[in-house]
Amino acid sequence: MNRAAMHPMKRKKASVLFAQRYLYLMLLPAVLFLFVFWYVPIFGWLIAFINYKPGFKLFPAEWTGLLQFRSFFTDSKDFIYLLRNTLAMNIGSLIANLGAAFVFALLLNEIRYRFFGRIIQSVTFFPFFISWIIIYSLSSALLATSSGAVNETLVQWGFIEEGVNVLGDPKYAWMFMILLGVWKYLGYNSVIFISSIASIPQDYYEAASMDGANRFQRMWHITVPALVPTLIVLLILNSGWVLNSNFEQFYLFTNSTNWEKMEVLELYIYKYGLQLLNYPYATAVGIMKTFVSLILIIMVNAIAKKATGKAIF
Repeated sequence: MNRAAMHPMKRKKASVLFAQRYLYLMLLPAVLFLFVFWYVPIFGWLIAFINYKPGFKLFPAEWTGLLQFRSFFTDSKDFIYLLRNTLAMNIGSLIANLGAAFVFALLLNEIRYRFFGRIIQSVTFFPFFISWIIIYSLSSALLATSSGAVNETLVQWGFIEEGVNVLGDPKYAWMFMILLGVWKYLGYNSVIFISSIASIPQDYYEAASMDGANRFQRMWHITVPALVPTLIVLLILNSGWVLNSNFEQFYLFTNSTNWEKMEVLELYIYKYGLQLLNYPYATAVGIMKTFVSLILIIMVNAIAKKATGKAIF
């Protein structure tokens, strides 16, 4: 393409940008917020490669290279149980949350009385606004071994001989965290699936009814295939977060009896960074977590693109 042909294209792009200038100005605060709080802190990754001491400048510090990374993988041996706990709970939460939201949206769409369906959706959405400290207080009041209302009731009614230590027994830790996440995020996660269902043309259902399809057949052959692309996109987007845990949740529910199954990378970084003040080591672990998450999202996107033909990039 010669330069003469490129000038009209440039003028057209410039006119489009000028016509939409107010939209870009509205977008500018969000872009600045993202840049300041997500990209500027990347400069702090330098701490992982130097012998940084709090209160001193960065650049005169001694260069240590990959010492902190080698220490995490070879000297500490912590990465084995950290990755086990993090991946087990986060992958389980990802599957359980998306699966529960998918099924919930399907069932909610089949309710004949829309007013009743809106009430159910509002009730399930409400836990999303409850903070984890309140959830922990409720869990402690209901499930504490000796004083929890649930354990006391079950013991008094003769269903069990002694209270079940749900909050402290390591064997319940993973499942309990996953179920709490499903309960808290069910309504929130189902909103996207409900929106996708609303975009399905009603002509499909009417045509299927005329062909003799019942409600289950219409749901299975129309609604479910229409939701699969949304499910794939959400799976790809969330796959990059399988190493990122909710710090508040695990900080509150981790105790001296279940820490071996509850300590995840977020708690480990907090312990070494803010409690032990070992900033280089904590930063190195955070960098490792970021790059592994990036690799995971690229791999899941490639697998989804090859298997289903649908991907984000």
